[in-house]
Amino acid sequence: SSGINAEYGDVGLVGYPNAGKSSLLGMVSKATPKIGSYPFTTLKPTVGEVVNADHSRRVAIADIPGLIEGAHENRGLGHVFLLHIERTRVLLFVLDVQGFQLHHNLPHRTPFETFGYLCRELELYMPGLTKRPIVVAMNKMDTEGADDEFSIF
Repeated sequence: SSGINAEYGDVGLVGYPNAGKSSLLGMVSKATPKIGSYPFTTLKPTVGEVVNADHSRRVAIADIPGLIEGAHENRGLGHVFLLHIERTRVLLFVLDVQGFQLHHNLPHRTPFETFGYLCRELELYMPGLTKRPIVVAMNKMDTEGADDEFSIF
C-alpha cells in the first residue's frame, strides 16, 4: 500500500468558488476536473495524484467544491463539502489575489479576509480543523495589480 488516501485526498484544496482550485489540480496532476469561468463549476470532489520523480511518493489532492459563507450551517451543500475537507490531512487554501465576491450584493473580500472567513467556516464546522498543516497558494498572480495585492497579504 502506498498510504495514499485516493478517495478523499491527502491534501484538500480549500477556497471560495472560482478561486482556481480545479485549474491548480489540473496543472499538478493528470486529473481532468471541469474548469469554468463561473462559480460552482465543481459540484463533487475530483482527486488527482502527484508522484515525485522516482515514484517513491504519491500524494492524492482533492479538489473540493467551493465553500460559501454559512457553509458550517449547511448553506450551499456546505456540510457535504466540509465533510470532504475533514477527511484530508493537509489543507491547501487557494486564494484569488484579487479577492472574492460571490454576488454583487455581497461585500468584496481581500485575500486576507478571504483566508480568515474560510478558516472561520472550518472552525465553526469542526473546532480544531485549522490546526492541521496549512499551505496557502495565491492564484491569478498574472492579473493587474497582483503584486500590490500580494504584498498586503
